[in-house]
Amino acid sequence: MSLSNLQAIGRLQAQPPDPPAMARLLQAARQNLADARVAQISTSNRFDMAYKCIMQCAMLGLWANGWRTSTSQPGHHQTAIQTLDQTLGVPKPDLIVLDALRRQRNMNDYQGDPIADATLHACLQAAEKLLDLTLHWLRTQHPEWHLA
Repeated sequence: MSLSNLQAIGRLQAQPPDPPAMARLLQAARQNLADARVAQISTSNRFDMAYKCIMQCAMLGLWANGWRTSTSQPGHHQTAIQTLDQTLGVPKPDLIVLDALRRQRNMNDYQGDPIADATLHACLQAAEKLLDLTLHWLRTQHPEWHLA
């Protein structure tokens, strides 16, 4: 579904890019990924931090394109992830992985399902890849913002 269609059904709202605020969000994504790599922290909390990095990158992609999710609507994480192909050019196979991680996060948060080491590893890899892609996209599409 297009971004304008998502706006029409209330899933997205227009929001002009704010480079200083985006720089803070990018720094938070970097910090969350760094924290997720700390082996002394529990697997579940490391997963949460890596997933948070993914969401912050997804929000950056939307914001850089003039949008934000409607957080008053359910499913705003799903919307942010599913628009990554349109905002940052994330390939469809990667969207499938990111959405699976979103579902695993929900199972952990709302039903207490444990996070396996392999799932943590997959989330760390996905977060690293998405952060790299986000940085590259910002450098090439908006070098004037000096974010990356």
